[in-house]
Amino acid sequence: MNYKAHKKRYEKLNYRRCGNSGLLLPPITLGLWHNFGGRNRMSDESKKMLFRAFDRGVTHFDLANNYGPPYGSAESNFGKIFNSDLKKYRDELIISTKAGYDMWDGPYGEWGSKKYLIASLDQSLKRMKLEYVDIFYSHRFDPLTPLEETADALAQVVYNGKSLYVGISSYSSKQTIIMNKLLKDRGVRCLIHQPSYSMINRWIEKDLIKTLKKLEMGCIAFSPLAQGMLSEKYLKSIPKNSRAAENSSLDKKMITKTYLSKISNLSKMAKKRGQTLSQMALAWVLRHPTMTSALIGARTVKQLDECLDSLNNLKFSKSELKQINIFAKEEKINLWEPSSRY
Repeated sequence: MNYKAHKKRYEKLNYRRCGNSGLLLPPITLGLWHNFGGRNRMSDESKKMLFRAFDRGVTHFDLANNYGPPYGSAESNFGKIFNSDLKKYRDELIISTKAGYDMWDGPYGEWGSKKYLIASLDQSLKRMKLEYVDIFYSHRFDPLTPLEETADALAQVVYNGKSLYVGISSYSSKQTIIMNKLLKDRGVRCLIHQPSYSMINRWIEKDLIKTLKKLEMGCIAFSPLAQGMLSEKYLKSIPKNSRAAENSSLDKKMITKTYLSKISNLSKMAKKRGQTLSQMALAWVLRHPTMTSALIGARTVKQLDECLDSLNNLKFSKSELKQINIFAKEEKINLWEPSSRY
């Protein structure tokens, strides 16, 4: 495929400044956690999603070392598409990756040691056929490795030109403050934090969002649709092609009666706004001035377009927010809570 980007790709999106930095990010970022893996190649639909996203102004593609399955395959598949079709647009793209979770056998294949983080990024660059990434994240807080060591690793990848910026994911407010200072002492800024956040997973509202504002750090929310739970797909039954049906990071047990009641009521509110529930959920996440971007996953181009169309209506009245708050309650679905516990 000889891909050529749409000439008017930058005409509709209002890019957001990432904290107090020179970097602008699109309000919607495409994540490659699911649906972009595979041992040999990326599916045709996934390729179309990458191209469609960029044609609509999405410049930011988010990966991690173990995205797939199998581990590493999302990066490898992305690298092939990058090399064949996107390389000429490299200076228009923000490509991020992460390390912190399980990746390879033995004691050096996960967590936050310098040994693991540096080796992982080297592997990621080879898989994606890149000289550097734009953002490299510590994917989770490691309670057993001194934070100074993790900070050393993050600073080193910037010094060595392997990443332009660094960030953290699923860190508590307390550890975010510490990491920010450690990186600052090393002459590197902590550009961005990537926490899970949605209408039914609101943990960052306790103190993290205020901390990020105070530190002038960017914020990109992952799982803003709660892995598809903030859509109408589960109202009648569990579809075959869904994460709950596949037990892929979403347990069927999470589809409870209380959850279904909340979704039904939120869906009615969304329709009054002329949006789908997914679109309202994304707009709700992006209502925060501190929120730089919402990180979405998609299975089809149709789903991608639906998410991007959420940007057509981002405003909420006080009465709407008050009504939403009645049903936008915690559902105990934060799979990443242990990382932010410290």
